[in-house]
Order: sequence, then structure tokens, then C-alpha cells
Amino acid sequence: MDIQLEKKKGLRPKHYGYIALGILLLFVGWKLLFGNSVSTFRAEKDKLSISEVIDGKFDDYITINGYVAPIATIYMDAYEGGRVTEKLIEEGATVKKGDVILKLENQALYEQILASESNLALKQNDLRSTKLTFDSRQVEGKKSLATAEYDLQRKKRNFEQNQELYNEELISKENYLKSKEDYELSQKQFKIIKLQTEQDDELRKTSLAGLDTDLERMKTTLSMVYKRLDHLNVKAPADGQLGFLDAEIGQNIAQGQRIGQINVLTDYKIEATIDEHYIDRVKRNLTAVLERNGNNYPLRLRKVYPEVRDGKFKIDLVFTKDKPETIRTGQSYNIKLQLGESNQALLLPKGSFFQSTGGQWIFVIQGDEALKRPISIGKQNSRYYEVLEGLKPGEKVITSNYDNFGDAERIVLK
Repeated sequence: MDIQLEKKKGLRPKHYGYIALGILLLFVGWKLLFGNSVSTFRAEKDKLSISEVIDGKFDDYITINGYVAPIATIYMDAYEGGRVTEKLIEEGATVKKGDVILKLENQALYEQILASESNLALKQNDLRSTKLTFDSRQVEGKKSLATAEYDLQRKKRNFEQNQELYNEELISKENYLKSKEDYELSQKQFKIIKLQTEQDDELRKTSLAGLDTDLERMKTTLSMVYKRLDHLNVKAPADGQLGFLDAEIGQNIAQGQRIGQINVLTDYKIEATIDEHYIDRVKRNLTAVLERNGNNYPLRLRKVYPEVRDGKFKIDLVFTKDKPETIRTGQSYNIKLQLGESNQALLLPKGSFFQSTGGQWIFVIQGDEALKRPISIGKQNSRYYEVLEGLKPGEKVITSNYDNFGDAERIVLK
């Protein structure tokens, strides 16, 4: 006799498999629909820097750090080489123009001076001998010219007398012709001696002038050598402070070697470096302010150095009015450099997010989450960015670093 079996109620083991499969399918479907649409990162709100976008006055300036330096620095290079024999002034001392700082000796220069003096003496003797020779020839030439002139007059007179006697047939033709020939010869000799005397006078003028020029040139050369001797005394080129001195007694200094510098302390300048981001906006004659003990000291940008090193370039600023009474070389100051006029703008407080985004986008807080939003940033100062588009007054944004967020476009705040 068959017995009817009752169906067991409740979940059987195979039902658990169906349920697990269904849950798995639902999870996969949810991931396909929502999981890849927005990448999410969870962060603790208390560990983030959150700032509010405000509408206010944008001061177009940057804060830079500068160091006080002398208004001018004069470098001292050795005009002459030599061995240091005496060191009269130490580094840091105040000097006057012309003060002897170092004394050098140079044996080769001493020998050159002796040779120049000897050459000058020889040249002077040569000039003296040449003058005596020319003077003697000049005297002889004048004597010869006087004799020739006397002989010419005598023979001319004889010729004229014989010509009259010959015309009256009182002397022979031979005597007449002889007196005529003597007169003509005397004329030629007189012209030759006169020409020779004139040429000797001209030669004397040109030769003596050339010798005098050579002598003056040698004197000038000798005076220049004496100046070189004076350059063995290294002197301060201007009033100021001896900044550094690279020389010790017994040390050999080469010609042209840099041995020190003079800091001119009649005034001061501020040397500063600026990020290359501002290189197109920083120009000469911009104004700046140095704040010290509650006082403002105006500055003017005097020089912009074109070279960029390690992402920065140098500038020099000078005081336009008063300067701090306690100012000293090497002191550092914070300076506000005005780049343009102030204007009303949407302001975003500065933060390290900029290093991650380059100012292209930012996370904007909406309730318990923050969403990625593209923005446009204009100018910046030490406190704010100027927002051109993408944000509104009153909105709150995350301004701390984004490096931990990865590629997330949504931040869930816990």
C-alpha cells in the first residue's frame, strides 16, 4: 500500500545557490550601470582645507623675500702681478678712496724699469750727438754759402768790367770769355751750395723732429712703467667697506686676478628672486613696499635680470624715500611688489590644490560630497587667486592637496 509523502516546506540547499546567483547578478548589474560612471574617493572632512569663494577687492601684488645689498659693488683686480709683501687692511674694514690695501713686489717689473731707463739715456745721447752733427754741418754749409756768394759777386764784377773793356776793344776776346766762363761757373756753384744748404736745413728739421718724437715716446713709455710700479700698491678704488680680500702675505698674485671687492655703502638696494611665472609682468619702475615695525618704506624696481635659473629670475629694488634706520647688508625683508591696479573680483583663497590641478579645475562641495568642476584662474597674489569663471560667491571648495585623490571626480565627505 502506497504512502503519500508530504512536501517539505522552507528553503532547500539548492535554493541557497539560486539566491547567491541572483545577488551576484544584481551586484554586477549595479556595477555596470553606476560603478563606472563616476570614480569616487572617500575622505574625512576634518582633514581637508575648505575655503569659501568671496567677492572682494583684488590687490594685484606678490610678496617676495629680498636681501639687503650695497647699492654698488666695485671689484678689485690686480693691475700687476707680484708677490704679496704687506697686508695693510683686513676684510670688513671701512676704507677711503686711495687707501693702500696690499703691497706687492715684482722683480721682472723692476728689471723692465731699469732697461727702459737705460734705453731712454741712450736715446738722449743719440739725440744730442745728432744735434751736434747737424749743427756742425749747418755752420759749414753757411760758411760755404757765404764763400760762394762772395766769389759769385767778385766774378760777376770782373765779368761786367771785362765786358765793357771788350766792347771798347781794350782787352782780348780770350780774357773776356774766360771771365764770362768763371762767372757762369760761380753761378752754378752758388746754386748747388745753396740747394745743399737748404736740403741740410730741411733734413735737420725733420730728423730732429723725429728724434724728439721718439724721445717723448720713450719718456711716455717710462712714465707708464712707473705707473705700473705704482700699481704694485693695491689701492681702494672708492670709499666703502672692504667686502672680501683674497690675498695673504707671500701669495703670488697673477695679473688680472680678482683679489677683493669694495661695497659702496652710500646707499642700499634689495636683491630678490621671483618665480618665472611672473617674468612677463615684472618690468622696470614697478613700485613696491617694505613693511618694517609698522612703517612702510617705498621702493622702485630698478633692474630685471633676464636670466632664469632653477625656475626663478633676479631683480634689484632701490629705496625712493626713507629706509629703515637699522638696515644692514645681508638682512632679509618681505616685500610687496605691485604688479597692477587693484580691482573688484571673485576671490579664491590660495591652497596647495593648485600644484595638483594647475588651476584648471577644483572640487566644489555640495552637501556631503564634492564634485570636480573646471574653472579658470587669472592673476594671483600672496593670499588669493582671481577667479575668471567656474565658481560663484559663497561656494565652498577644497583647497588642500589633491595628490591622494587620484583620478576621482567625486569626493564623499565623512
